[in-house]
Amino acid sequence: MAEPIAYLKGEYVPASQCVLPIYDLGIVLGAAVTDFLRTFHQQPYRMEDHVQRFYRSCKYARIEPPIDLEESMAVSEKLLAENSKIWPGEELGLVYYMTAGENTVYAGAAGMPDKLTPSYVQHVFPMRFKLWRNTFLEGVHCMTPAPRHWPPQCLSSKIKNRNRLHMWIGEQEIHQINESAMALYLDVDGNVTETGGSNFVIYTDGQVVSPRRNNILWGISLTVLTEILAEMNVPFVEKDIQTYDVVNADEAWLPTTPYCLGPVVAINGSPIGSGRPGPLWRRVLDRWSQIVGKDIYRETAEA
Repeated sequence: MAEPIAYLKGEYVPASQCVLPIYDLGIVLGAAVTDFLRTFHQQPYRMEDHVQRFYRSCKYARIEPPIDLEESMAVSEKLLAENSKIWPGEELGLVYYMTAGENTVYAGAAGMPDKLTPSYVQHVFPMRFKLWRNTFLEGVHCMTPAPRHWPPQCLSSKIKNRNRLHMWIGEQEIHQINESAMALYLDVDGNVTETGGSNFVIYTDGQVVSPRRNNILWGISLTVLTEILAEMNVPFVEKDIQTYDVVNADEAWLPTTPYCLGPVVAINGSPIGSGRPGPLWRRVLDRWSQIVGKDIYRETAEA
């Protein structure tokens, strides 16, 4: 099989050569922002939304992209077109990744070169839906680990970044208790925020409730969810919620790019609603499937 290609610092390279040096500031300091999209029928879904968020993240991080937004989307289109020949008929994921650049003067932060050139990477891979098969068939059990979500006073929740050591530690903590559970992070005041790879919402009292947007990374899938709920005349609100509210909700969901919307059936050992994927979740997912022209449930549940 031919090797997939990636984009690295202005060039298209074989994926095996898409590497960064150990002194890149994305590695040394975690000075890096990212984004991720998927395809439907090998066509990018909501690409402009993802790339716009990526560029907003870059601006906040004071990382100047070496090419403009339209050029970035052109790179993405080329990568998807070329790599789809290697994985015909498969859905693809595309990652955007940009660091502050290479610090060739010193390995840490004690000295910096006069000018940094950001390291810009895009790479593509085939989606492996079998990883989330049980998410649809059985639902997700969320647990709240001890590490708290980054306070927005320290680092804006609005940017998608790679500073996730606290999430790594939280995941390892709960996996020692339940290997299949997903970490759901609380803020310093005990409010629910998000997981390491998805937003989190509940359905209760006839409305869908999301944590406030100043406390979470507002996902593209969360935006799509609000659009579908508006079509269905289901109210959507933002407010602080605690685990008490989750335990007493009718349903809970995970809006996320890979599988769009996953059901949460328990939190910290307590069932949510019936303890099974709920009916409104499936109605929303079916509507999502109509929008993208593909059976999302079947794509994942039968992978």
